Amino acid sequence: MLDLQINLHSNPSRYASKEMSKLFSSGTRFGTWRQLWLNLAIAEKELGLAISDRAIEQMRLHLELDEEQMKIAADEEKKRRHDVMAHVHTFGIVAPEAAGIIHLGATSCYVTDNADLIFLRQGLAILLPKLATVISRFTSFARQYRDLPTLGFTHFQPAQLTTVGKRATLWIQELLWDLRNLQRARSDLGFRGVKGTTGTQASFLTLFDGDHDKVEALDKRVTDLFGFPFAYPVTGQTYSRKIDADVLGPMSSLGATVHKICTDNY
Repeated sequence: MLDLQINLHSNPSRYASKEMSKLFSSGTRFGTWRQLWLNLAIAEKELGLAISDRAIEQMRLHLELDEEQMKIAADEEKKRRHDVMAHVHTFGIVAPEAAGIIHLGATSCYVTDNADLIFLRQGLAILLPKLATVISRFTSFARQYRDLPTLGFTHFQPAQLTTVGKRATLWIQELLWDLRNLQRARSDLGFRGVKGTTGTQASFLTLFDGDHDKVEALDKRVTDLFGFPFAYPVTGQTYSRKIDADVLGPMSSLGATVHKICTDNY
């Protein structure tokens, strides 16, 4: 039986928390796509496009996929060779009043890339409190053992006496830097927003009869609905992969800190 709450990669079963595994699961990903389509439709309706209340309501009632819908989507993907269009079709089955307006004016990366940015932001929100807890516990540890002597090393050679608590402060300092850098990375995350196929918003300009102000308002409204502080002003079809690197950098730095702590205690 298909479990929508499990990411099928081997990492979750070995290393990931239930929270993180669920965040990056297929069920969460495709449910987030549906939320993206719903919020796009809400904003388009607010700005004057002919979208019925019934269409919005049907979409709102079917944001979560069950096993049957996942099977339909998988079958459709085999036929269409396109994951996003398969899910547009599947969503339209359970929200028939909205079938004609789901994904209206959008490109595949409207859902795939915006969803990835949502997951990055939520993943950091899961990680940061846990990191703060680790720092707090190491702080208590450092205070407790501030006077306990231990031999210090330089270049892996015995050197001078220090204390266990003093050594722990080195770990704390680096973890605090990691916390700062990850907080900064999260606060710097923007939304891809509503940019169209190649980032020109041409399809939305057509939908709104060339009204540029409405297209800009659409981009801002959808961004606001997802709680992002801003959308990137310029994208191609995708958001810049430099953004991924900006998150991976402090994540790898945290990994280096943890490795240092582990080798210190080996």
